[in-house]
Amino acid sequence: MLIKSKRGWELPDSQATPESLFRIRRSLIKTAAAGPLLAVPALTLPIAACAEEEREADPSAGLYPVPRNETYTVARDMTPEKYATSYNNFYEFGSHKNIVKAAQKLPLRPWTVTIDGMVEKPFTIGIDELLAKMPLEERVYRHRCVEAWAMTVPWSGFALKALVELARPSSGAKYLMMQTFKDAAVAPGQKQVWYPWPYTEGLTLAEATNELAFIATGIYGKPIPKQNGAPLRLAVPWKYGFKSVKSIVRFSFTDKRPTTFWETFGPREYGFWANVNPDVDHPRWSQAKERLLGSDEKVPTRIYNGYGEFVTDLYAGPGMRGQKLFM
Repeated sequence: MLIKSKRGWELPDSQATPESLFRIRRSLIKTAAAGPLLAVPALTLPIAACAEEEREADPSAGLYPVPRNETYTVARDMTPEKYATSYNNFYEFGSHKNIVKAAQKLPLRPWTVTIDGMVEKPFTIGIDELLAKMPLEERVYRHRCVEAWAMTVPWSGFALKALVELARPSSGAKYLMMQTFKDAAVAPGQKQVWYPWPYTEGLTLAEATNELAFIATGIYGKPIPKQNGAPLRLAVPWKYGFKSVKSIVRFSFTDKRPTTFWETFGPREYGFWANVNPDVDHPRWSQAKERLLGSDEKVPTRIYNGYGEFVTDLYAGPGMRGQKLFM
């Protein structure tokens, strides 16, 4: 007899929004945008119509929602969409959280992605062609910011491992470096010359090919909004959120460990590894607890953000000795 034992972090099916509900909601919004005959509150219709118009302008909108991978669920309520899409860190558009309006200036087409470095053959590919090659799915992940707030969201996208396989790195490659766009005319934050633009992040190849490492292209059953890192952002849920580089334009394979954005700007406070650990404080605040976005509730932080069973082995080898794995 097959007995399935639930992991401690799994979310009950009743708390996760099913795909069918996403489709119903999308249909209702589309109907509302079509004309004034549907009885909806006066303030709701323009917002819904505007949101639908923006989604329809994205050529990838028809790809969503995508099937949910039930392996990756969380024993925590889903964060309401309005909070996850309006409280955002995106330093390219400002060092505060209210960057939604400013981020709308980011053009998403054309958008090309360069894959280079230690690969069989460097190439550049358009975003829609890349999406057509990738196995899209939805994963519910916890997200933990180094600032001690947290959220639980349904990302759509593909396993980073699939992109690594497409790139065909050479046997000598050890790291994957990722960079965001650089265009100060679009992103006013990039005029702040004291920051090391473009935003650069990196993973070991072992981390990049771990089953949890994910490239998010959507959220809440539709294309990912600009303020959340459209059209491609990294999601590595066992690490602090500053590792989640947004609006990626380059994946480069190398045998040298990349020097990352925050590691360059604040090496005493932000390291390369950035794994979550409640017992290792930030130099200026405790990491023992986290505030759930959209509420004042504080809950205990968990080692590796609750994903230890997937990633602990990544850091068990002798080469990890002396590394500052948790900040």
